[in-house]
Amino acid sequence: MISGSVAAMLYGEPRVTHDVDLVVFLTAFDIPKLATAFPSPEFYLPPLEVMVIEQAREHRGHFNVIHLRSGLKADFYLARSEELHVWAAEHIRTIPLGDETITVAPPEYVILRKLEYFREGGSPKHLRDIRAILSHSSEIIDQAELARWIKRRELEGQWKLVHS
Repeated sequence: MISGSVAAMLYGEPRVTHDVDLVVFLTAFDIPKLATAFPSPEFYLPPLEVMVIEQAREHRGHFNVIHLRSGLKADFYLARSEELHVWAAEHIRTIPLGDETITVAPPEYVILRKLEYFREGGSPKHLRDIRAILSHSSEIIDQAELARWIKRRELEGQWKLVHS
């Protein structure tokens, strides 16, 4: 599912970004298939051993794939059975894009992850993204569910800053 700044733009307002963040559920058996999906020399894909190590991490496994001609980058965040990822996958959204549809993380998930990133790094872009999501997509946000997750992930302080 698409997450991060691209999802924030779909629910909020356009801004510049350098990559697309994808939350993916992959097993160790899925990893070798990526070489077929993203073949060399068209794409940079990390060595198989690196992707297997990242997939095995208990938290925050991550790697990226780069389209070499364009320089476009996709960051793959490896979801585990962590409850927020599972909840997001159960509440995934589909958005029409031309003749296709794309799968996007629910706006509550995008907001929560942006609050966590703000807590970790302090970048104001995350708060701006959240405000834009709330401004443009409030009608599709489950406020009670969002409040429950904010409390559960101890993000009340960061949430207050969104409204200040």
